[in-house]
Amino acid sequence: MILLIGLFSLGCEQVINPTLQSAAPVLVVDAWVNDKFDKQQIILTQTQPYFDAAQPTGVTGAVVTVEDLTNGNVYTFIESSVTKGAYEWMPGSTTFGVIGHKYKLSVSVNGEVFEADSHMGRVPQIDSITFEKDVRNTSKETRYQGEFWAVDPVGVGDTYWIRATKNDTLLNKPSEINVAYDAGISAGGDADGVEFLPPIRRGITPDNSNVSGNPSPYWPGDSVYVEIMSITVAAFNYLNEVKIQTNRPGGFSELFARPIANVSTNIINTNPKGSNVMGFFNVGAVSSKSGKFE
Repeated sequence: MILLIGLFSLGCEQVINPTLQSAAPVLVVDAWVNDKFDKQQIILTQTQPYFDAAQPTGVTGAVVTVEDLTNGNVYTFIESSVTKGAYEWMPGSTTFGVIGHKYKLSVSVNGEVFEADSHMGRVPQIDSITFEKDVRNTSKETRYQGEFWAVDPVGVGDTYWIRATKNDTLLNKPSEINVAYDAGISAGGDADGVEFLPPIRRGITPDNSNVSGNPSPYWPGDSVYVEIMSITVAAFNYLNEVKIQTNRPGGFSELFARPIANVSTNIINTNPKGSNVMGFFNVGAVSSKSGKFE
């Protein structure tokens, strides 16, 4: 038995440098549009080899529009002269979109047309943001966590993406992706029309488990900005897939983890025999609130 354990340990320490087959670049559409009074961007890039650490290549020369299928309005996203692959729309007297309306994205590039559908769902207002001592903490160090308070509107099937910014730094680690189905974690959780459940509310707390010394996520003087954006159920599933595929701690546990795979997409090539496409299109309403730990 000792010999077997020793051989197993040696096997775990062996460095493997696999040779991966090259693949043709695939169009990636990053189209998360909202109703904030901010510049709206749709980013077009191409996939690249797995071990390529460079920034993805932006795709130029495309025609990008979003049509409001409810009232017929067409929003044209103009190619940026500054950021390669970015296509932009600036709000004027009104913001983008109307809650309850349906939308169609169209991207024409290199002789192909890619399309996707979405709709703008409702979003609850954030009542307040609080900070408190983490009573679940087992270390000797005092740790504080943040929490937002909001109530999901009555009616099953609302889905949201909650994002937080601490001291001007967006919490964007894979482990910090915070989505909700109604006020809960998943469909069928019987969390409709109630206050968001604690794991969702506390999801605005930074994951600093890998930080040296593991300091308190929040400390007096820190500020936080929280947004709730309405997303479609398909977008909810997409973000959960992204979290699973990118939050890979490594080590022995990876032997039992879900295999790495491409996440789903709601974008299609109008030519069934045309090239592949990746990414996602969502149109969402946003509510927000700022808070400071006094």
